Formats: sequence, structure tokens, C-alpha cells
Amino acid sequence: MRYDTRLGKYDGKPRPGGVRSTLCVSSQVGCKMGCRFCATGTMGFKSNLSSGEIVEQLVHASRYSQIRNVVFMGMGEPMNNYNALVEAIGVFTGSPFQLSPKRITVSTVGIIHGINKFNGDLPKVNLAVSLHAPDQDIRCQIMPAARAFPLGKLMNALQSYQNESKQTIFIEYIMLDGVNDQEEHAHQLGKLLETFKAVVNLIPFNPIGSSSNFKTSSDQNVKNFQKVLKGIYRIRTTIRQQMGQDIAGACGQLVVSLPDERSAGGATLLSDIEDLRI
Repeated sequence: MRYDTRLGKYDGKPRPGGVRSTLCVSSQVGCKMGCRFCATGTMGFKSNLSSGEIVEQLVHASRYSQIRNVVFMGMGEPMNNYNALVEAIGVFTGSPFQLSPKRITVSTVGIIHGINKFNGDLPKVNLAVSLHAPDQDIRCQIMPAARAFPLGKLMNALQSYQNESKQTIFIEYIMLDGVNDQEEHAHQLGKLLETFKAVVNLIPFNPIGSSSNFKTSSDQNVKNFQKVLKGIYRIRTTIRQQMGQDIAGACGQLVVSLPDERSAGGATLLSDIEDLRI
């Protein structure tokens, strides 16, 4: 994913910098979490990637662009392939790649035992949590795996992680029309996060064909949601720029499909959450 840092703003001023690239990495083939808004979940779990297969994605991407940031937000739940995750990040931060841990982000649906050891094994690496709902009932409806990781216990684990690491936590929140995108949900989320140093990233839902009945929230609902979090709860809140829909490779769309089901298209330059100065 190519971004232009200059398109973003910090303290109301244009940001310095220029074009740079972020690589979205997969940790598994398929995924056993079964999130109902994600195409990968329809595949089920096929296999873990080895640390070498994870690193290979960076090797190939580096041939086309200089990679500055890596996000583990592709196929799979990284915490369910923990040893390979740690080994791969060790390679990323060593020679020849020399990536800063601060420019690597690992996303999880909330695997508590992984979060508990994350800072000890991967200090300074960013943690992102796919929360997607402000209460346990809605989480379970759209994320069946949430039954194994109750929201209260998850938030306690995140509080312990933040107390230990002093790191900002990135909260991912997919916007589903009529499901979790109302003003009341924004207030619930704001109260849930009021003791945290967090950045919320609102993610417009990307269509995944007939396998889902969800619809994308209206732009107005997304903006209202952001306004509540920022204006009332003083939580930094961004709206994820959509990239990759033209090749069925946008957030939540990754699934094994035939080549002719995808169309070719060019990438555009956008500002990016990894440019936030926390």
C-alpha cells in the first residue's frame, strides 16, 4: 500500500515527508476466527505460515518498493501463530531489513494469552485490537471467537499490557450499517476506552459478496461516530482510507479465488494511520 505522508496533517499543519509504502502481511492461510464480516473466515483454517513464509512476503514486496511499515492485518490471526510471528518480526528488525519495531503493527481479535506475553517478546511493536463492537453481545454476533475471550477479560488484559508497555493501543472498529454504527454505540465505546491511551480506526465495511448480509455504514454515520469519540471522549479517531477494492484485496476481502474474479487497477496515494505521532 503506497501512501503520501504529505497528505496528512499534524496539529492542523501539513506533514513533512513523501511517498512511502506499508506492507500488509498474512500469518496464516485462512483463519479459524470466523468473523462474519470477513471473507477470509469463509475459508476456514488451512495452515500456519512458517516464519520464512512470512518473511518471504517482505522480500518480494521489497523488490517493488522500499517498505517502511509492516502491518499483520492480512490473512489469519497472528496470535494463533505466535512463535512464527515472533521469529519473523525478529528478522524484520534485523539485517538486512532493519525495520524499527515502532513501524510494525500486529492485529489480533483479542487472544488474551497472546496479549499477556506480547510486550515481553515484542517490545515497542504496536498492538492493534479488532474490537468492532462496544459490548460482548454484539461482538459475539459478528465475531464468534469472542465467546472465548469475554470483553471484560480482554479489556483487563489490555490495561495490564498498557500499564507495562506504556504503548498506545490501536483499536480497529468496522462500521456495519445498523449493527454497531449508531451514536449509542459510539458512547459505549467511548466509555469503554476512557481509561486507555488509544487511537480508534473506523473501518468502512468492504463488500464480500453473497457470503455476508452486512452493509456499509453511511458516510454520515461514520462521521457522527467519529465526532462523538473525538468531541466528547477526546479519543483520537481516524477513518481508514479504502484501498484494494478493485482487486478484491481490501480489508476483510482476502480469500482464495480464481484470477479472473479480480480486476486490474492502479493504486492511489493516501495518508495513513502509521503516520500518527503519538
